[in-house]
Amino acid sequence: MLADMSDSLFLRACRREPVPTVPVWIMRQAGRYMPAYRALRAKHSFWEMCKTPELAVEVTLQPVNGIGVDAAILFSDILVPVEAMGVGIEFTEGRGPVIEKPIRTGADLDTLHIIDAEEVSFVYDAIRILRGELAGRVPLIGFSGAPYTLASYIVEGGGSRNYTHIKTMMYKEPALYDRLLNMLADVVIVYLTAQVKAGAQAIQMFESWASSVSPYDYRTRVAPYSRKVLAALAGLGVPVIHFANGAGNFLGDVAATGADVVGVDWRVDLDDAWTEIGCDKGIQGNLDPIVLLGGQDEIERRVTDILVRADGRPGHIFNLGHGILPETPVENAKYLVDCVHRLSTK
Repeated sequence: MLADMSDSLFLRACRREPVPTVPVWIMRQAGRYMPAYRALRAKHSFWEMCKTPELAVEVTLQPVNGIGVDAAILFSDILVPVEAMGVGIEFTEGRGPVIEKPIRTGADLDTLHIIDAEEVSFVYDAIRILRGELAGRVPLIGFSGAPYTLASYIVEGGGSRNYTHIKTMMYKEPALYDRLLNMLADVVIVYLTAQVKAGAQAIQMFESWASSVSPYDYRTRVAPYSRKVLAALAGLGVPVIHFANGAGNFLGDVAATGADVVGVDWRVDLDDAWTEIGCDKGIQGNLDPIVLLGGQDEIERRVTDILVRADGRPGHIFNLGHGILPETPVENAKYLVDCVHRLSTK
């Protein structure tokens, strides 16, 4: 029988239980800042790495073995379930995902379908392998994009500066927007439920483009679909983290969607964020990723500041305020982990 890791620092912090040392992991920790990842990427396409369980497992384990984080997060991409719905996606070096035919009309939406979990079975195969590889070491986090973020990608055609197409649909064609977001919410529920059944011990849902909407639009046009997903996950028995990037002025609304832990970016002080979120929630964050491009003295100063703001309150998971940057020195990422452990140990 595989160890459930329920007594791990990370899962205890998710449950807001006291821990002797603050747990730390890093968003995008399995990625381009690591030479081992770049060597593997030179031999395989990004999609090949996502869809080959053995490669996904290898990349997922790299930061666990290399920098000593307290949780592993599955190597994959938030657009994996969207491609399975019928959206053509290409990953272009230096540009990111490109949607072959953006979804902007009812006819476009008719070409998509709500996935069956087995359509992305490679994800669950990787999770099952990882549970064996990680047994007794650290827990495994599964993840997905939130409905609005997924919709933004497939309506805009990729990344965007102004989110003109998705927000125009939101304002001008609310029925179409609602149909799309509900469909994506149903897909995310299928996808994350299957990850948990395969062995994921926690889930994170990314609202990467929360900063593109006003607080009013977040409450009325974005949060309802996240709330639908989180309500469906509530009975699965694993903690759920919801990270909404750029949501510093409406964190209370993010917390109200129902996650156990709210991730926060670096644009808000952690103590102020926790006050807004509420003491009944855990918090994850929130070092500026660019601090890791500086010296180790600065890393230690900033880690100290965040830990002081957390004030030893149960429920803090240390992380960056967004994904680690590709140019980050590996030794600085490792120093961050060591620093958090050393400075927070009671």
